[in-house]
Amino acid sequence: MSNAFVQAAVILLREGLEAMLVIAALAAYLRKVGGGHRVEALYAGALAAVAASLIAAWLFAVLNSGQHSDLLEGIVILVAAALMLYVSGWLMVKQDPRGWQDYLATKANSALAQDTAWAVGVLAFLAVFREGAETVLFVTALAGTEGGWSAGLFAGLAAATVGLVVLFYFINLVAQRIPLRPLFVVTSAFLFVMGIKFIGEAITEFQEQTLVPFTELKNFGWLESIGFNPTLEAVSVQLLVILFALATFSIIQRNARLVRRDKAEAELHAAE
Repeated sequence: MSNAFVQAAVILLREGLEAMLVIAALAAYLRKVGGGHRVEALYAGALAAVAASLIAAWLFAVLNSGQHSDLLEGIVILVAAALMLYVSGWLMVKQDPRGWQDYLATKANSALAQDTAWAVGVLAFLAVFREGAETVLFVTALAGTEGGWSAGLFAGLAAATVGLVVLFYFINLVAQRIPLRPLFVVTSAFLFVMGIKFIGEAITEFQEQTLVPFTELKNFGWLESIGFNPTLEAVSVQLLVILFALATFSIIQRNARLVRRDKAEAELHAAE
């Protein structure tokens, strides 16, 4: 089983699973608040987003015309890394069940307030297309780091597609009982590690174009064996990103605690 197979399968499974969780959770919420008649529009929007994602993938391939560019490749990988880190942080913040429920309620209530089926459909489209567009970018970046669109990469995508079809059936059966927190934490960690790895890959591409200096870390050659760039420039940027991510997460968590505390105090005073 090749590395490209595993990573391609995991990327599509992670992105597809998150999208399905969002749709299943929103469908369950809509039914609960009396909006069951809009679930069909929700599913229609999701299917339209899948089709739009496939068109985006085709356009991306056509516009590139199969031509290789280290600079363009580095930029694509860097953008993919940024998105991976963003989504990783989003998942880590939303792994709090209260935060996740508030997020779903806000999204669904916003659509319900407009009292139109198309609002729900657009909501589903945007939720799924975001995942689809990210998948296109992530897989394209993966193809660049693995030496091209190999049979293993396509096999991984095919296996993940079959897995998603099976998972979709079971997710709809147990939509309200899925333990979201462990799933979000694990996938967030996976995306974070891949984002850091992709940063190293992007710097490698820039170093090959002599846009970034190359200072080899001789005592850290083992990093290359696990897919990381063993140069001072890459490791420095990766460490800075890790520190920034930890600091940002700490600030967000602290602010969330303060908001919850203020809300609890306000409710207590109102009750008095």
